[in-house]
Amino acid sequence: MLDKIDYNPDVLTCLANLSNDEVFTPPELVNDILDLLPQELFENKDTTFLDPVTKSGVFLREIAKRLMNGLKGEIPDKQTRINHIFKNQLYGIAITELTSLLARRSVYCSKEANGKYSICEEFDNRQGNILFERIEHTWKGDKCKYCGASEKNYERGDELETHAYQFIHTGNPKELFNMKFDVIIGNPPYQLSDGGGSGTSAMPIYHKFIQQSKRLNPRYLTMITPSRWFSGGKGLDSFRDEMLNDNKISQIHDYIEASDCFPGVQIKGGVSYFLWEKEHAGDCTVTTHRGDNFGTSVTRPLLEDEINVFIRFNEAISILRKVKEKKEGLFWEGVSARNPYGIISNFKAFSVKKSQHNKIKLYRYGSTGFIRTDQVQKNKQLIDKYKVIISKAGSGSDSFPHQILGVPIISEPHSVSTETYLVLSEAKSLKEAENIISYVSTRFFRFMVFLIKNTQNAARGVYQFVPMQDFSENWTDEKLYKKYDLSQEEIDFIESMIRPMELDNE
Repeated sequence: MLDKIDYNPDVLTCLANLSNDEVFTPPELVNDILDLLPQELFENKDTTFLDPVTKSGVFLREIAKRLMNGLKGEIPDKQTRINHIFKNQLYGIAITELTSLLARRSVYCSKEANGKYSICEEFDNRQGNILFERIEHTWKGDKCKYCGASEKNYERGDELETHAYQFIHTGNPKELFNMKFDVIIGNPPYQLSDGGGSGTSAMPIYHKFIQQSKRLNPRYLTMITPSRWFSGGKGLDSFRDEMLNDNKISQIHDYIEASDCFPGVQIKGGVSYFLWEKEHAGDCTVTTHRGDNFGTSVTRPLLEDEINVFIRFNEAISILRKVKEKKEGLFWEGVSARNPYGIISNFKAFSVKKSQHNKIKLYRYGSTGFIRTDQVQKNKQLIDKYKVIISKAGSGSDSFPHQILGVPIISEPHSVSTETYLVLSEAKSLKEAENIISYVSTRFFRFMVFLIKNTQNAARGVYQFVPMQDFSENWTDEKLYKKYDLSQEEIDFIESMIRPMELDNE
């Protein structure tokens, strides 16, 4: 029975994910995260660990393996060591009843902690230190006051999971175990439906687990989450500000492609994990991962001067600084907000052919039509001007190098567009519109967008690093590289990340 502590073969490498939002963490990734911690923690019989979002139990299991090795000298007897580690050092809170059973099976080798086959002999109850209690949401209006879940979507019968995660559905997380933890670690659920739009709208939830963990004041905190919080994410502005101004974050490991961490899972914008240290006060060491390649690890501030988002690429910092040194106007000041004309994407009250009444050309996804002037709800002053428009959904490709944006279109006088498009810029003439498109098509332009755009959405805010140019002239990458005095190394980095614009495809 004691040989089961070796856990061989490893069934946790074979589990299918629950969803893109609740993914099982591969053991190899868990060990990469554990390597961030001071390894002497695993040689101390008093160190305590909490995984407040236990799914497969893999974090607790891999910690146990390190403790078993680290405490050999202090607790030589194997069974005594097992009993001590599992009873006094490892704690978890499962996210569902199913994962509580799975976690106990992988940690204790028994779905019941006090069962016949449990490797720990000290528990007198079936849960052991891996808790699960079915929690109901606390509705305030039509939202949960703790997590923001929609009552419409999550007011459920007993036969369904509530997804009211125990760790964050309390104002006092200390009451769950009534003890202090040295290390809090895990892979929290990523999002919940918020009942918006057609019912598929989702809001992030992972940040709430991080904030709740900080309330427990551990010595170390590390979690893996989507990287969207770096520069975007619905409702994440205050969380991003909190994180980027927290000098206790000592390391960030950023994976541009989520599949490098979670095989077969696509998470827009990639994923990352961080180490927060109670005693750290200073800059953060940032490492970017892409496939089998490690970027250079650079220790730097999380925030650049006058910038409120995190620049994930170390190689981009020098480029951004050179651009900012010019103190030019910003391109995004001329970019419209979403739905510039007040015409929804699935608008159907248009004519296929131009007529005396329907004489305003309408650019819509995949086709055009014609509408009346009175059907334009906003920005009517733009109707008779040249405009450059672009899809607000960006490009659909996730492969490197990226295209980043869809193909820009000249929207001629007497034309408008649905909310599928943003108006990138007005133009005084057809020639100026063509020059704007020459700029948007450059790798330089799209690289500056890429520094913020980490999902498919390309709303107005992703253009805020792009400098304004003189559109009486045509622009090429060569002219821009020279203008901003970019080194060959910086040019090579841009061109490794951004591919030439495919102007023949929309």
